[in-house]
Amino acid sequence: MQHRIPHDLDIATARHATREALESYRKDFQEYSPTGEWTDEDNATVRFTVMGKTLRGVVQVATDCVTLELLDIPFMFRPFRSAAIKVIEAEIREWIEKARRGEV
Repeated sequence: MQHRIPHDLDIATARHATREALESYRKDFQEYSPTGEWTDEDNATVRFTVMGKTLRGVVQVATDCVTLELLDIPFMFRPFRSAAIKVIEAEIREWIEKARRGEV
């Protein structure tokens, strides 16, 4: 299930803010070994590890929103899914606001 994070930025600024958000997430949550790889200018794959299991997701920047989707979540980790989405969404929203204020 895709989670949408709306924005009103131009696409270049949205891309930059999302990249900054994911980099900040990587630094702030090192205990989960987060990694990310941009497959093109609008799409990234992300991974993090919880209790020895690696979880995978995708992030996509669009003209009006950033979408986040966690993929192939094992049953025992499904309660963690909503918590992970909230944390990642908060990071992306923070960087969208910074971009809106011209701080990025």
